[in-house]
Amino acid sequence: MAFDCISCSGFSASCSPSGSFLHLGFARDVIFRSSSPSRRKIPLRFPRASSSSDPLLVQAARGDLVNRPPAWMMRQAGRYMAVYRKLAEKHPSFRVRSETVDLIVEISLQPWRAFHPDGVIIFSDILTPLPAFGVPFEIEEVKGPIIQNPISSEDDLNNLHSIDLDKLQFVGESLKILRSEVGEHAAVLGFVGAPWTIATYIVEGGTTRTYANIKSMCHTAPHVLKSLLSHLTRAISEYIIFQVKSGAQCIQIFDSWGGQIPPNAWEQWSRPYIQEMVRVVRKECPQVPLVLYINGNGGLLERMIGTGVDVIGLDWTVDMADGRRRLGNKVAVQGNVDPAYLFCPLPALTDEIHRVVRSAGRRGHILNLGHGVLVKTPEEAVAHFFDVVKGLRYDSLFKESMLENLEPVA
Repeated sequence: MAFDCISCSGFSASCSPSGSFLHLGFARDVIFRSSSPSRRKIPLRFPRASSSSDPLLVQAARGDLVNRPPAWMMRQAGRYMAVYRKLAEKHPSFRVRSETVDLIVEISLQPWRAFHPDGVIIFSDILTPLPAFGVPFEIEEVKGPIIQNPISSEDDLNNLHSIDLDKLQFVGESLKILRSEVGEHAAVLGFVGAPWTIATYIVEGGTTRTYANIKSMCHTAPHVLKSLLSHLTRAISEYIIFQVKSGAQCIQIFDSWGGQIPPNAWEQWSRPYIQEMVRVVRKECPQVPLVLYINGNGGLLERMIGTGVDVIGLDWTVDMADGRRRLGNKVAVQGNVDPAYLFCPLPALTDEIHRVVRSAGRRGHILNLGHGVLVKTPEEAVAHFFDVVKGLRYDSLFKESMLENLEPVA
């Protein structure tokens, strides 16, 4: 279901140096021991300026030197929190909760009040903007999102129209209030679904486990799919810009189902459209970092760089050290603690946080889970997660590691 598997805050029911050394990041030119006798320097590649007054998360996303990694969680707001479950009992409709300003703000701020993460993400869903460009949908408690008139032919495309942002004012108003509430103490995050992922729902008519219809459409009606993806690209780009102008300081793009197609198919049917969105948004909002997350992205990491985003989120199936080696200094990274660690003894969670942070390096890392917070996650574990990261300091954490990995000088 869209609200269970994709939305990071919705219905959370939802460089490459060789060798085996520990990558310490790229905060400055560091000399590493490797299989090569030569010393190598790692150049930086973060061209856009930023301000030290920006929230920590924004600074890290841009690659600035910071004293610790910022942290937030996908599906940060949701039913693992008792206060959310109580509110949901009073307002049982997800559409009501995610399309009513007072409820959006209240739910978005619940984890902020409880844990003070470095990012406060709007409570919403990737399908929220669909009715604004001609795709009405419903949500059933068991089945999830239902699109009564899925697109399967060229005639069906006639139902689409340009996005009507007036129909999404509840999103804009909520972001303005959130920005006012958290000030500069945390970054306000918006999010969208990538064209391919949104298209899967529109073509399949809802949630699917096989993606048979849209995969078939790639070959049986490619012109229809291209037209749909192009339309979604324009609409979602406008929606991103709308969120930014309303107060979002960072945007996460969820191509959650991009990992359900082979890498060469993703290159054809997803990457160009994300790349175009990034180009359009960058022109209008050049200082706002863009994050790209794909569930099951281990085979796509290097290809994801070509989208032009600032940050690539890693799911927990990718080793952070390996991910950092593969991505190098081309982008920042986000992730990727296994959500199941929040059910483990707290010392084990602490150790895993330290491991992930060391593997990611001391520059260009946003600590997060490798997927969303799981149902029934203990709130004390979430609190511990944020307490640990707030107590971290790169200088002390990396002191011993740097001594171990510096190449000895004769």
